[in-house]
Amino acid sequence: MANLLQTSSFFILCCFHLTLFAESESFIGINYGQVADNLPAPEATAKLLQSTSIEKVRLYGSDPVIIKALANTGKGIMIGVSNNDIPVMASDPNFAEGWLSTNVLPFYPASKIIVINVGNEVMISNDQNLMTNLLPAMQNLQNALNDASIGGKIKVSTVHAMSVLKQSEPPSSGSFDPSIGDLLKGLLEFNKATGSPFAINPYPYFAYQSDPRPDTLAFCLFQPNSGRFDAGTKIKYTNMFDAQVDAVRAALNAMAFKEVEIVIAETGWPYKGDSNEVGPSIENAKAYNGNLIAHLRSMVGTPLMPGVSVDTYLFAMYDEDLKPGPTSERSFGLFKPDLTMSYDIGLSKADSQVPTPEAPVPSSSPQSTPLTPSSPNNSATPSSPNTSVTPSSPKAPATSSLPNAKTVDSVPKKAVSEAKLQANINLGVLVLSQIIWHLMLHML
Repeated sequence: MANLLQTSSFFILCCFHLTLFAESESFIGINYGQVADNLPAPEATAKLLQSTSIEKVRLYGSDPVIIKALANTGKGIMIGVSNNDIPVMASDPNFAEGWLSTNVLPFYPASKIIVINVGNEVMISNDQNLMTNLLPAMQNLQNALNDASIGGKIKVSTVHAMSVLKQSEPPSSGSFDPSIGDLLKGLLEFNKATGSPFAINPYPYFAYQSDPRPDTLAFCLFQPNSGRFDAGTKIKYTNMFDAQVDAVRAALNAMAFKEVEIVIAETGWPYKGDSNEVGPSIENAKAYNGNLIAHLRSMVGTPLMPGVSVDTYLFAMYDEDLKPGPTSERSFGLFKPDLTMSYDIGLSKADSQVPTPEAPVPSSSPQSTPLTPSSPNNSATPSSPNTSVTPSSPKAPATSSLPNAKTVDSVPKKAVSEAKLQANINLGVLVLSQIIWHLMLHML
């Protein structure tokens, strides 16, 4: 009887811990851009976020109104230093201290600032002044955080485009562009020394644009597909997201930075586009984002990083109607200005399951000439650190990001249909292991 009671106590304890874990979903974040004239008040957005399983928010700047609105919500906040501020922050430690005093110290810790990104996609800007000043700017900001006794609590990093990779197919051959190798090495040494993440922007959407075949679309949307085989690792990849993230992981490992954590700073899929754009549709956006959420919730991880879900910031909270470019640029929002969902991917806390996305729907003929993703112009970055902007376009992944990878027959990866399914599986495994462990103790 005593053994039964002890075993039951293990079961109850495991249920408690797994329930807390399943509810937290701290790996789900969202980008909150402001290139729009019709956005709801930050206070309304903060309230909306509290009704969702989104636990982290990325700002492109450091708007004090938004930061203050997120106070006491428990949501982790990424804020950003403008590209324009990098040279002066690099040359003047006092500027870094002033920036911190203005944009962080008045709000922290009530507003849970967790990362400060210095610049956005600087390493593909071709601006040598920015590129060479990036690391000194990050170091000065880190020193200012240390002086304020919060250096171990708030991390300093920068966000990279996928095109910092020279090679990404197959994933095991992932490597960085050697032309920026020395600069990247310095940044990665900083990441390693401070424990800050390597933030990257993978977009399977752009990979599909460069290779608009039905099987490529299925591969990008986590839908059943023939899979793509990596001869280097003998791993069969069943979705583009894992393949792109593992290419980054392989590139980091190749430079001896296995300890540096990867964070997905942006990823998403537009729900609307112009008639000549390949891929945008509500069905595809719902499939990509919905299946991505299910994939993260499954805690399967990627083949090179199994058993853990990388922190992933979805793009984006709202459409940004003032962005230039094609219609797709203004059609990434998961929520509308009236705070309703653009489409449902199971982010509401009231949802017990992830809606099953519909089959992939190409928005143009697969035989059409693929649109080669051009490098969008860098957005006007804020001259003031308090101005929050987003890039004029999510950057395309490296042109080698797997559109031509081998395909082989495979058992397709099945989308998770219930948000709590894997948590229940994990619970069963953990309970079983605890019971076995408990019984073995009594057999000794």
